[in-house]
Amino acid sequence: MHYLLQYQISDDYMEKRALYRDAHLSLAWQAVERGELILGGAVGEQVESAQLLFNVNDPKIVEAFAEADPYVINGLVTQYRISPWNTVVGEHASNPVT
Repeated sequence: MHYLLQYQISDDYMEKRALYRDAHLSLAWQAVERGELILGGAVGEQVESAQLLFNVNDPKIVEAFAEADPYVINGLVTQYRISPWNTVVGEHASNPVT
């Protein structure tokens, strides 16, 4: 099942991001290596939010990622939301419909 992890970011996100970016990216690449995280990144030319796409069986895996993320721990992410995404079209759709 696919899940979207959506981050709302703080007003000072860009100023503070460099302090925690290496640890954040390390956490993300570990999730990629485990086969959990498919894609992730900032949204907007002037960063307004971030989204990460997971392919896991349990949304608690996504929640554990967010709770361990240095951006969340250190207040760069002010709120996050985990949403199931019922993907139906595309090579990697979890529930293909033709």
